[in-house]
Amino acid sequence: MAVLAMESIFSGLSLAATSVEEMLFWQQWRLAAVSFLPGSWLFFSFSYGRGNYKEFLRRWRFLLISAFLIPIGLVVLFQDKLIVSISQTGTGRWMLPLGVPGIVLNILVLLGTVLVLINLERTFRASVGTMRWRIKFMILGLGVLFGVRVYSSSQVLLFHAIDLSLQVVNSGALIVACLMILRSLFRTGHFEMDVYPSHSVLRGSFTALLAGIYLLVIGVFAKVVTFGGGDAAFTLKAFIVLVALVLLTILLLSDRARLHTGRFISRNFQRPLYDYRTVWRKFTESTASCVTQKELCQAAVKLTTDVFQVLSVTIWLVDDKKEQLKFETSTFLSESKADSLNPKNDEITKAINAFVKHPEPVDIDASKESWAVALKSCHPDEFRRGGNRICVPIVVGGEILGIMVLGDRVGAVPFSWQDFDLLKCVGDQMAANLLNVRLSQKLLQAKELEAFQTMSAFFVHDLKNAASTLNLMLQNLPVHFDDPAFREDALRGTSKTVAHINHLVERLSLLRHELKIKPVESDLNEAIAKSLAEWEKAAGVNLVKNFQPLPRFLFDSEQLLKVVTNLVLNAREASPQNGQIHIETKQNNGWAILSVSDNGCGMKPEFLNHSLFRPFQTTKKNGLGIGMFQSKMIVEAHKGRIEVESEPDKGTTFRIYLPLQK
Repeated sequence: MAVLAMESIFSGLSLAATSVEEMLFWQQWRLAAVSFLPGSWLFFSFSYGRGNYKEFLRRWRFLLISAFLIPIGLVVLFQDKLIVSISQTGTGRWMLPLGVPGIVLNILVLLGTVLVLINLERTFRASVGTMRWRIKFMILGLGVLFGVRVYSSSQVLLFHAIDLSLQVVNSGALIVACLMILRSLFRTGHFEMDVYPSHSVLRGSFTALLAGIYLLVIGVFAKVVTFGGGDAAFTLKAFIVLVALVLLTILLLSDRARLHTGRFISRNFQRPLYDYRTVWRKFTESTASCVTQKELCQAAVKLTTDVFQVLSVTIWLVDDKKEQLKFETSTFLSESKADSLNPKNDEITKAINAFVKHPEPVDIDASKESWAVALKSCHPDEFRRGGNRICVPIVVGGEILGIMVLGDRVGAVPFSWQDFDLLKCVGDQMAANLLNVRLSQKLLQAKELEAFQTMSAFFVHDLKNAASTLNLMLQNLPVHFDDPAFREDALRGTSKTVAHINHLVERLSLLRHELKIKPVESDLNEAIAKSLAEWEKAAGVNLVKNFQPLPRFLFDSEQLLKVVTNLVLNAREASPQNGQIHIETKQNNGWAILSVSDNGCGMKPEFLNHSLFRPFQTTKKNGLGIGMFQSKMIVEAHKGRIEVESEPDKGTTFRIYLPLQK
């Protein structure tokens, strides 16, 4: 503000000068004061009201240094070349033509002024509530001050001369700005503000857009006038104005131009009719958990009713042959009534083709197409004054999945372009969600079929072996029936086959039931020792135990021993003859750790990473691939985890981590 005050003082002294030399002297001092404006006010705009001003000053330090040094350097080095002469127009206005250094100085001042306005705009945008209330008049005052500066600087650059009358305008803007700044200071009572604007200063700035348009228009028209001969070319300028007025009249009388202009203004300049973020958040929340077409359509109908304030909404889906509409859901139609209103096939085909070519919402009451009449018949009016009915196509990738018809708007309010734009977005999002639901259902069916085929293959394989055993007995039964030894062996074989089938069915049934554990405070070492007692007697098994002391904690010993048995069994089958199986227990960081290691064949990394804990995935000839799947379920039910290390031909180590919970 001191710099602005000095500039105003020098301007006043130059206007009160009694000689041309004195006027030139004070104007040179005014330009010297002006050279301090870009740097000082950029520094202020980066720091005012910002809680993170240090980050901005650090990031833009080179710009700030340049804003100080370059203008001041121009004044110091080219003081005598800033203003080249003084002249007076026929109306008595004093003009001071500038040299190249003076023009460059004004360009820097103009750029600095625009950057100051951009920074102040960003600060105001980032503030909310009380903070915005505190800084509002400060920003307005400075906006008036520097907005007038943009105008005066552009005029200087346009005519390459200083018009002293514009300095009076600058002084008037300074007085208005001071009054607003005082109002802001008296309003807040203190200078402490904490606003945190974004670092992207130029992106999305209305100031930059406005300043650019203003300077472009001024420059273009100045060039046109200069090219036309200056002030002497009055006839040419009058003709250009006449042509412009004629073109403007033609545009104003054009229905299409007014239509597109109205849509453009409605979309880009008027206040939005909807809070689109809120609408989209509601749509996402209401449809995220929908797994069927019915649920998705019901959620979409409810949302459409709430957002657009309509009473009747119906969704019809197109069948696979693209020939018929299938009723899905409605706010006022029952299935029986909807079936009686279903349009004919040829009319549906015409509507589908029309929406594929133009996938936009259509006012079917205003349309004269035959298919529009058919769509009106399937969505009857409930109220005489309910407004027009709108049909929204549900189209994705050039394929129409269905249509949504809505009508009976509250108050019969007509649908605006904003309504049509939002309806188009709703239709597109519905199409994407419907497609995802259908693809998910197909994927689920494929997975179920794959799982069924895999399970059937294992189950049929084992049943086939059992059936072959029984079939062989039946073939030999007539011949050896009188042999007591054969009958005894047949009875034993039949019993063994039945037991195998029951065991197979029991293991498969585990996949259908939720695992429930009954934890009891016990000693893990004792439980494992009991389960390994029978294994120590088995031939070909060399168990090496290393049990470290563990505290008693909660676990289901019956379920956990199934895991130990499965791991030891797998280790035995993977180990060579007389191979060693190491079983260890220890505790670490609140975990009880059980490890089972072998020196057997190991597993390939691909099977280890993708198939080990999946059901029906096994490397055994006679296995079902359920054991490790069941073991993982039991460990995770105890809130534990399993870690595996394995190398082909070197062995495998399983580590089970169980929390030491009391």
